[in-house]
Amino acid sequence: MTTSSCSNIMKYQHPDAVLMIFCKAPIPNQVKTRLIPALSPELACQLHRQLSLNAIRLTTDSPLCPVQLWCSPSIDHDFFYMAANTYPVTLWQQHGNDLGKRMHAAFCSALKTYSHALLIGCDCPSLTHGDLAEALNTLKLGSDIVLGPAEDGGYVLVGLNQTQAQVFADIDWGTSNVLKQTRMKIQSLGLNLHELATQWDVDTPEDLARYNALNKCY
Repeated sequence: MTTSSCSNIMKYQHPDAVLMIFCKAPIPNQVKTRLIPALSPELACQLHRQLSLNAIRLTTDSPLCPVQLWCSPSIDHDFFYMAANTYPVTLWQQHGNDLGKRMHAAFCSALKTYSHALLIGCDCPSLTHGDLAEALNTLKLGSDIVLGPAEDGGYVLVGLNQTQAQVFADIDWGTSNVLKQTRMKIQSLGLNLHELATQWDVDTPEDLARYNALNKCY
């Protein structure tokens, strides 16, 4: 873990909570590969970098709670060091051989220190500060789990008050079944679920066109 010096002087609205961003290093041919060849590997990488910075700014512009940037495949990349030197974030290494194991490991780490934890990706331009605040407030009011559903059948945000290994086990990650399977797991465990408004993320050429219409880029 790498600590950002500016994170120690922030005054947070929810100091007992933490927000984790899962982020891949911006390396051509390793990020936003579903957008290739609609974009060149370099432009896909540039888009990923832009989306990642947008997510970092969203979570740090208003001091809701401490923010951790969970890095893959390694913390050792200039982008992550720049983020920690520019924004009030700390850097953490992802661990695990699939997304579910990596998310569970991050929650295990975060909930050792904090009472509430949110986890988001870095490719959801529709997520707002209000969504993050709603998720945190809902956890503080006693919901066991918060989800931000995505239009593609996944989810863009998950929040917990306690670790829930089974919620992340045996899920077909990267498919349109993720949200359905996760809801079924939550129901079978008897957990109290709160869902945010449905979001969209940038994974396909159609998503890119939608993003371009909002931002007049690419």
